[in-house]
Amino acid sequence: MDGHDGDNTKQSTADMTVFVQNLLQQMQTRFQTMSESIISKNIEMGNRIDELEQSINDLRGEMGQDGAPSPSASLKPKEDAKPADDSSA
Repeated sequence: MDGHDGDNTKQSTADMTVFVQNLLQQMQTRFQTMSESIISKNIEMGNRIDELEQSINDLRGEMGQDGAPSPSASLKPKEDAKPADDSSA
């Protein structure tokens, strides 16, 4: 019977090895799929940002503001605006 138990142990070990290899293969496939999806979405987002920047530049061109400063520069308070704010208070 001991020889028979040894065969069962070897078969059990072989079955477990096959199971783990299959599981690792499935995980690798899923990670590869997720990685490809993330890269694809990242590229798509970059393209959409490029399109948005082009649309903004086109609109600025239509408004005659090709040489206008960046939007962040317009957020800085102007010196002329301060006396107007004080007089309205």
